[in-house]
Amino acid sequence: MEIIIFLAVVVLIFVLSGLKVINQYERGVILTLGKFTGLRQPGLQVVIPIFQRLIRIDIRTNTIDIPKQEVITKDNVTVNIDAVVYFKVVNAEKAVLEVSNFIYASSQFAQAALRDVTGNVELDSLLGKRDEISSQIKQIVDVQAEKWGIDIENVNLQNIELPQDMKRAMAKQAEAERERRAVIITAEGEKASAQAVSEAAGILSKVTGGINIRTLQTIEKIAMEQSQTTLFVLPADLIDTVGSLVKK
Repeated sequence: MEIIIFLAVVVLIFVLSGLKVINQYERGVILTLGKFTGLRQPGLQVVIPIFQRLIRIDIRTNTIDIPKQEVITKDNVTVNIDAVVYFKVVNAEKAVLEVSNFIYASSQFAQAALRDVTGNVELDSLLGKRDEISSQIKQIVDVQAEKWGIDIENVNLQNIELPQDMKRAMAKQAEAERERRAVIITAEGEKASAQAVSEAAGILSKVTGGINIRTLQTIEKIAMEQSQTTLFVLPADLIDTVGSLVKK
């Protein structure tokens, strides 16, 4: 009787060990005696213990952080770049059978592609065309990752660190550009102001007594200010009259 109970317990443990639960975001790869025999879908699945092995593969979008890479650009500037790769498994069978560790393999291939692509562009292009360069890296990695059942969804360049001397040079260049724009704006303002004064003077000269009225307005403004200097302003037509008398 005890032997029967013992055997029943052993059989129960054997059966229960063969019950596997696969989550909705997973796919199960079954190896029977080391040979691929199929995929299992989410839910409760039965696996024959000892003879079969279940390998769960997460099919959700995942990320790979590419560590900081030292890269020499096409114009011989050394920069440090890191990036992130977004990917997902689209073929669980290939992800298990075609590569020993698809995450590590994808990471290493992405690092190599990052160095190759960024090393063939100049610094200005690297800073100004991040999206285009990221797209090039994605295409290169995607071609290889497809053989492993991986779909590369996106590659984003994150931080681009420049040498200190290059940062100072770029800061000086930006400051010089700001000064140049300030000079241009000031010159355009002075030009517009001079043009307005010229037009106003032309209008006043055409009006009888216009200059005198403007002179009186100026005297009125000066008189309202606290000043120890006394100004004597003579009308322009009076000066002309005195000048003509002196000549006679």
